[in-house]
Amino acid sequence: MKSRGTILFSALLVIAAFVAAVRPEPAPPGDKDSVIIQTMMRNLERFHYQPMDIDDDFSARAYDFYLNDIDGARLFFTSEDLGKFGVHKYSIDDQITNGSYEFFDLTQERWKASMVKTQAWYQQILSKPFDVTKGSEIQMRNDDSGWSSNDKELRQYWADYMKRDVINQIVNKQEEYKKDVENRAKMTASERATADKEEPLIEKSVSELEEQAREKLLERYDSWFERMRKAKPSARRSQYLNALTSMFDPHTTYYRPKDKESFDIRFSGRLEGIGATLQNKDQYTKISTLVVGGPAWNSKQLEVDDLIMSVRQKGEDEAVDIKDMLVEDVVGYIRGKKGTTVILKIKKPDGTIKEVSIVRDIIVIDDNYAKSLIIDGVGEDEKVGYINLPSFYADFQNEDGRFSAKDIKAELIKLKDRNVDGVILDLRNNGGGSLRDVIDMSGFFIPQGPIVQVAGRGGRKEILRDKDPSVVWDGPLIVLVNQYSASASEILAAALQDYNRAVIVGSNQTFGKGTVQRFIDMDRTVPGRSEIKPLGTVKLTMQKFYRVNGGATQLRGVVPDIILPDSRAMLETGERQQTGPLPWTEIAAVEYSQDVYQIPFMETLRERSNNRVADNPVFMKIIDNARRFKRQRDRDTYPLSLSAYKAMTQANKKEAAKFKDLFGSDVNFNVANIEVDLEEIKEDEAKIAKNEEFKKGIAKDVYVHEALNIIKDMREME
Repeated sequence: MKSRGTILFSALLVIAAFVAAVRPEPAPPGDKDSVIIQTMMRNLERFHYQPMDIDDDFSARAYDFYLNDIDGARLFFTSEDLGKFGVHKYSIDDQITNGSYEFFDLTQERWKASMVKTQAWYQQILSKPFDVTKGSEIQMRNDDSGWSSNDKELRQYWADYMKRDVINQIVNKQEEYKKDVENRAKMTASERATADKEEPLIEKSVSELEEQAREKLLERYDSWFERMRKAKPSARRSQYLNALTSMFDPHTTYYRPKDKESFDIRFSGRLEGIGATLQNKDQYTKISTLVVGGPAWNSKQLEVDDLIMSVRQKGEDEAVDIKDMLVEDVVGYIRGKKGTTVILKIKKPDGTIKEVSIVRDIIVIDDNYAKSLIIDGVGEDEKVGYINLPSFYADFQNEDGRFSAKDIKAELIKLKDRNVDGVILDLRNNGGGSLRDVIDMSGFFIPQGPIVQVAGRGGRKEILRDKDPSVVWDGPLIVLVNQYSASASEILAAALQDYNRAVIVGSNQTFGKGTVQRFIDMDRTVPGRSEIKPLGTVKLTMQKFYRVNGGATQLRGVVPDIILPDSRAMLETGERQQTGPLPWTEIAAVEYSQDVYQIPFMETLRERSNNRVADNPVFMKIIDNARRFKRQRDRDTYPLSLSAYKAMTQANKKEAAKFKDLFGSDVNFNVANIEVDLEEIKEDEAKIAKNEEFKKGIAKDVYVHEALNIIKDMREME
């Protein structure tokens, strides 16, 4: 593909210039943690798009952010703690300069003391029954709330906090029993007799349910506190470092080496390992899911709920006992290169203990990849292609890696070969990804031309272009977006909107992330000091995106040409709700044009769609549901008596029932896979099941249905 090679060359030049600029500087003195904080901040000052003074104002904002981050629910600290912390509010900048962590160390000291104190409280509180027949109410706290003035007030908040949880569990159990009785009544006499014998329904009293709820809550809190105690110091320190990076903008982040590895896996959609998801269970690590088709799944020796007791590498005699080890550390022993063997000692749910050998392989997480369908259009004999793109993925580390642009091109060609009358590209909930791929992808719909402008620090500007004159799809095009479509999704939607090439359809506006981040391996910026490496990586904002019309996508996002009702439309979301986002700005427009497909009838399309939406009972219900979501989000006060709480939940359920079957009926018909795709799907039972669920969801999707209506309108007006 011509454009990919050209853009890759351009991107490499940019990266080469950047790498050249990242010249090592003498390492700061001190231990590893001291070097990390000083090197991280030095890199931010050198390379961030909008550097800031590390002064008292910076300190005050970082102070507030960090305390909200570690105790947003206001469960651990009191005003007394805040009094001790306050002496550091304006000195964090000085501590950074010195490579010290006095404020962080003090918060950790008080945090650990508070854990001891609050654990004793909740264990005491949960040792005695709650009187659920009476009670006032609790106002739940968040990072806009103040802290308890003293221990007495904080202990009372804990008591109310857990009483609400216990009451909630009682109400849920009573509802479950009621449903079980109703389901049992629907059985035949024979089925009911068998069920009553195998699992008799016994209605428990409120006191029995209350005791059971307290026991479960105690178990849950003990487990939570145990996980907090086991958290690595590096993870806690990383949280503090990220409070500092957040002062620059929401997307500037410090990554420990393990965190960066996890990011790379999510971005590429592949990893090398056994294909199992793990979680801590008591003292050991439990297998929670198996990746279908992965080595663990294929071995038929591992199952969900197996406990891993130790890990040994083939060729080594000694196994690593993973008792009391955190999942992230266990993963480090189990992951490895393709073709190598790992030996696990596992304990089955029936108590059997055995060793299992598994050969590692490449695990492909294909849920993130593009996939397409063909749907009956609204017009007579219309066929419309539908493409779902969850992210702009790219695997730069592997020659055979998957790239979203390459995959989308293949899907478009398949749809074009089947003579579809229009294409719907679904970018809803797509958080972005590879800039290179979005440039290529935009070029599939227009001849060569600018796609996005990128401006760096000091006003340096670069225009990223599609230089391939060929067009893959030249027909009607709808791009579906919502408030969670971000970054690369916004670049594509904005470019096609500015070129008047596609109709952008969706919620009020997209997310509004219009910034570019790059990774700096901090080891490269510090010469020598091998004894303290690796230091980690910092991802920092270095540039901003601008549309070809000159406006930024930052904060404002992309406003669709046709706005449809959305259940979350009244909730505050997006970049503008983040801490310290960069502002919206604009620069000069560039020349751009295309003659592939023009939409001079946008106002008519909008008017027709608005009329259909106004007459559509499902969309009217979605508007009502948005109001309900808003009320639920804003609610922060709950009753602390069983009767009042039950009345509240019953009222909520009665209201929610109105929206239960909101998307219950099929509105799109003959939703089908392309024949060539079925060959791979049919090889795997799990893929068959996932595919059926995918198609069922699209069949009931009213937003896709309205997109089909718009395509019919477009074809009528051509």
